[in-house]
Amino acid sequence: MTLYEAMIAAADPSQVPGLSRFFKTGPGQYGEGDKFLGIKVPVTRAIVKEHWRELAASGSPFMELERCITSEYHEVRLAALLTLVEVFRHACHSERSEESLRERCIAFYLSHTQHINNWDLVDLSCYPLLGEWLLPEQDRSLLYRLAKDGRTIWEQRIGIVSTMTFIRHGQLSDTFSIADILLHHPHDLIHKAVGWLLREAGKRNQAALEAWLCQPAPLCHSEPSCHSEPSCHSEPSCHSEPSCHSERSEESPRYSKMPRTMLRYAIEKFPEDLRQWYLKGGSAL
Repeated sequence: MTLYEAMIAAADPSQVPGLSRFFKTGPGQYGEGDKFLGIKVPVTRAIVKEHWRELAASGSPFMELERCITSEYHEVRLAALLTLVEVFRHACHSERSEESLRERCIAFYLSHTQHINNWDLVDLSCYPLLGEWLLPEQDRSLLYRLAKDGRTIWEQRIGIVSTMTFIRHGQLSDTFSIADILLHHPHDLIHKAVGWLLREAGKRNQAALEAWLCQPAPLCHSEPSCHSEPSCHSEPSCHSEPSCHSERSEESPRYSKMPRTMLRYAIEKFPEDLRQWYLKGGSAL
């Protein structure tokens, strides 16, 4: 039984209405028209676990992955992405040209972003793939281009969520810079994604997040030539108190301009009194 066949066989029609509501498939909603088999994520993961090794060993996993990623069913596309993550992650253990296989995985991912069309498909695949791929790389401009010029909100979300890998390795600058690109994005799903990644950066270095929140946004967003910041933005220096607690700069700080949802997500782990300070626009504690 192939990966595709195993997913089709696991369909549970009783779960379809709930999943369709959860992923907003109604008219005018962000997941409009998507179809579900009624398979929960743990079941999908179990099926992927059973099949990815055989696919990787076949020498050409991409034919079956192509069949799955282009499926009309949401869960089958998710299975393709989770399988791709496993093939990529274990490529270093392969006797074949590991670099070539990893490159092919990334090329496959980037050439199929039109099928990565909901937040779970983005969030469960982009940073284990693009984030890991770009972690040792100096040039991360791909993520900046996705955030700035992505054809869909999903490609733009890939741009910011992929930086999760960098955060986990203590590298925060790309998250802050890409957050600037998306700071005034109109869609709530981008507000939530940016706020989430800022929160994760703040868990690593709260002072750096506070400094970013309290500084004015840069006027330009040039693509970086390396993984350091673009020339118009430098990473906030660490300090114990954000300087804007005592005095506002002439230009408005980011926290006063960013969407409310984004701010709430970003400061969620702050002490309550400090969180309220930001939510009240910098009024006295």
